[in-house]
Amino acid sequence: MTDRYAVIGNPIGHSKSPRIHAAFAVQTGQDLHYDALLAPLDDFAGTWQQFLRDGGRGANVTVPFKEVAWSLCQQLSERARRAGAVNTLMPLSDGRVFGDNTDGAGLVADIVVNAGWTLNGARVLLLGAGGAARGVIQPLLDAGVTEIRVVNRTPERAEALADLFADTARVTGMGQADWLAGPAHAPADVVINATSASLSGAALTLPAGSWHAQTAVYDMMYGRDTPFLAWARDAGLCHRRDGLGMLVEQAAEAFLLWRGVRPDTAPVLAQLRAELSA
Repeated sequence: MTDRYAVIGNPIGHSKSPRIHAAFAVQTGQDLHYDALLAPLDDFAGTWQQFLRDGGRGANVTVPFKEVAWSLCQQLSERARRAGAVNTLMPLSDGRVFGDNTDGAGLVADIVVNAGWTLNGARVLLLGAGGAARGVIQPLLDAGVTEIRVVNRTPERAEALADLFADTARVTGMGQADWLAGPAHAPADVVINATSASLSGAALTLPAGSWHAQTAVYDMMYGRDTPFLAWARDAGLCHRRDGLGMLVEQAAEAFLLWRGVRPDTAPVLAQLRAELSA
């Protein structure tokens, strides 16, 4: 019997996860089917429960449900527990739900392995304090970054997220208004956009003093040229990358959890990148 998996989000029509997991399944000889499910903004739990009743074996979770998904889990990986957000769900044989967060591992793999950027010793500016941002802080710290500055429209949310990692003394949080008022920190070596601005097509720029000529800019959203990456290009920043590689790498982590085999991400990423560039 073919096993069922899915990605759940809102919006979800843009998702390439079904394509990615279908390619992984063919590559590894796994018998599975992977869907994209649109959940009502106020009822992620209902969509997940119905998926389980229909025989679902696991699901990825995308915006804006990663923190809600965390609350539905009875067992968590350490990286998910630390993040307070989940992007991978798996029902266990005893009826409990296991939650993991593969976002950070996917991001670090794409930055270090695929892009060839250096994280060890880097100063990171992380835009956004939602579920996407939560999942990447610990893996970035593990990769050797010296500091992470979290900037969010609501300062309390950025500060609360930084407090989760207070024991490291390397994560700080601040509001967008204070950040835009002027640089209070050294320029970032790597800037990561974890907001949903690019998904909605909203413009996002960095104030002078928050970056330098060699700053690397990463947008977790993907596409030919997100508004944020377009700004970076116009600003003369040469190191720019969208989140397609992160998407493929985090999917491979989830696939490994579900199926016990790790797919080769390189050919899948190359094919998707070629299609986007066509």
